[in-house]
Amino acid sequence: MIRYIALLLIMTCAQVAQASVSDKDFSDLKTELMSLIHRVEALEAENKALKDSFVSSTSTVEKLATTLTPAGWTESVKITGDFRYRYENIDAERSDTRERNRVRARLAVTARPADEVEVGIGLASGNEDAVSTNQTLGGGGATKDINLDLAYFKWQAKPGFNVIGGKMKNVFYRPAGHGLLWDGDYRPEGLGFTFERGNYFLNAAANFLESDSKNNDLTAYGFQTGFKGSVGNSQLVAGIGYFDIDTKDREAFIGDSDDFFGNSFSCIDSDALTGCKYDNNYEELELFAQLSTTIGETPVALFADLVQNQDASDFDTAWAAGLKLGNAGAPGTWEFSYLYQNIEADAVLGLVTDSDFAGGGTDAKGHLFKGAWAVNKQWKIGFTFFDNQRNADLGVEEDYKRLSLDTAFKF
Repeated sequence: MIRYIALLLIMTCAQVAQASVSDKDFSDLKTELMSLIHRVEALEAENKALKDSFVSSTSTVEKLATTLTPAGWTESVKITGDFRYRYENIDAERSDTRERNRVRARLAVTARPADEVEVGIGLASGNEDAVSTNQTLGGGGATKDINLDLAYFKWQAKPGFNVIGGKMKNVFYRPAGHGLLWDGDYRPEGLGFTFERGNYFLNAAANFLESDSKNNDLTAYGFQTGFKGSVGNSQLVAGIGYFDIDTKDREAFIGDSDDFFGNSFSCIDSDALTGCKYDNNYEELELFAQLSTTIGETPVALFADLVQNQDASDFDTAWAAGLKLGNAGAPGTWEFSYLYQNIEADAVLGLVTDSDFAGGGTDAKGHLFKGAWAVNKQWKIGFTFFDNQRNADLGVEEDYKRLSLDTAFKF
């Protein structure tokens, strides 16, 4: 472009120069102008080369920065937890009325070392109890125990199919979150599998009640399968489960030698309570269902759970049925639930069933009332009241009443 402009200038100057300068002067002027044009062209070429080099360098730096920028820790690591303060009043027949204040504190860290893998570690208050993380306050203000509550991996092998291993959350479905078979605080140890396709699901696990062969290892196997989907304007979950726990002629797993949590047992020395062992295996066949709908603007859920031990010859059945109104989730919302349960002595393994109903374990029946109100999404205030009878199958029946008042926070 500059060359064309220069030629135009030369031609214009030539017309003027013919009238005012000699041929030699005009020739010198033209030579100087062409030299200037060449210098400008050289500078343009150099400038273009520098510009191209800068653009290339900038692109390289941006790519390198993108490659080297680490993901924020909040994107790969999550911290969750909850805290609950509880007041309890327990009125058990033939025992003094008991009052106590308790706390439950739990903290968990999860990370994703790969897109399809989650690893979690959690700590909780409490002691060696397999089904409770409550810690009673007192003892002169002594420090309280913190224990390993979770230590697991979760691998999504395929969409809808997960493999979980370690000390983990229970993979089995519990209607309305109730603990006929499994307490909500129970953290099984072993391997779990979950599979969903469309409206159908399968949960399975191999849980170690004892994994060391030196201590007479025992693995509990189980599965659930069922349907989960819409029925009209309602949501239905229904299925069947089977659990095989080979406990017959085995000693108690935790606690004292006679701690069988309501299950039948026999001792070599019944007076000294030595050499005590389970009388039965627990081959538990389960049927369960929960129907969730809305009446007006109020969520409503109806649920039922039935279990029979195929190995026991007596006291082999447990069942629970109830309803839940509302959902304490959003600020100012509430919920209320009622349940009746009858759990015979050898229907389920007492070690892992609800630790609060009739004081824990089996051989119990009665009512449960529960309510809560949400202050906000992270804070609830609630109550639970148990009106139960226990020890009717294998002992002397007695009344058991228990009131819990809670304030709970999560983060």
